Amino acid sequence: MSQAPEARPCPTSVYHERQRLELCAVHALNNVLQQRLFSQEAADEICKRLAPDSRLNPHRSLLGTGNYDVNVIMAALQGLGLAAVWWDRRRSLSQLALPQVLGLILNLPSPVSLGLLSLPLRRRHWVALRQVDGVYYNLDSKLRAPEALGDEDGVRAFLEAALAQGLCEVLLVVTKEVEETGCWLRTD
Repeated sequence: MSQAPEARPCPTSVYHERQRLELCAVHALNNVLQQRLFSQEAADEICKRLAPDSRLNPHRSLLGTGNYDVNVIMAALQGLGLAAVWWDRRRSLSQLALPQVLGLILNLPSPVSLGLLSLPLRRRHWVALRQVDGVYYNLDSKLRAPEALGDEDGVRAFLEAALAQGLCEVLLVVTKEVEETGCWLRTD
């Protein structure tokens, strides 16, 4: 079993895993769920289930260091009776019914660097957002500690800024019931 990632509690006991290897998808899942439910081994097993006959698994890094795709995240959530709903960026964020959403997982462009040297490459990075005790937090595994975003207005402002940068995808983590009824979307 792999070594547990470094978790740093903050004053409100927000669970936060720090980045290790290319395991941001695993960290985003655990951070959005607020507990360590997934490991690299669990994610690799999901990859094998998704592509059982594949010599080179298309759902993870060829090097075996992680870099899992959205299919792994969706399958992991489905295994817990949850769902991931793609947010259509053409919609206004005011239509997002945040009280119906367990958390959010964003896929963002991320700069690549070698030490102090920044390379002109962009990789993709998974980031979790979650409300804990009435406060929304940015639980990016690259942060030293969770970053408080505030209330619904604060998380909407964060999402708006991320979406405005382009190349950002947003997944809503919801229960199966919320997914089926579509109540993550305000109709008023």
